[in-house]
Amino acid sequence: MCEYRQRICRQHTAAMPICGGFTPEEPVTPEEEKICREVKSDIEEKAGTNFDVYIPLSFASQIAEGTNYLAKVYVGVDKCVHVMIFQALPCNGGELTVTGVQHPKTASEPLIPFDD
Repeated sequence: MCEYRQRICRQHTAAMPICGGFTPEEPVTPEEEKICREVKSDIEEKAGTNFDVYIPLSFASQIAEGTNYLAKVYVGVDKCVHVMIFQALPCNGGELTVTGVQHPKTASEPLIPFDD
């Protein structure tokens, strides 16, 4: 395990409800907002549409062999998209990959991990 993963695992352990589980849903931070914006075109491709409005709202994360992000992005008219994003560890390149998209969702629907 690379040093980065060990440090991140120690930081997230207190926030995780169970070992290896997702953190509770919380408002996006600048870091998660940046990640969502970097993969916007991949999300649009998987959703089969272009989003004129694209505002990341909330996220949950899970440490694995990298970080899994589950994000809720507002795309207009009380519609959201739920997105699963994997970020490889920095020692493995740190690449972002959109692994799943659920669209349309409402703004009130909670983030629940899913397989696409």
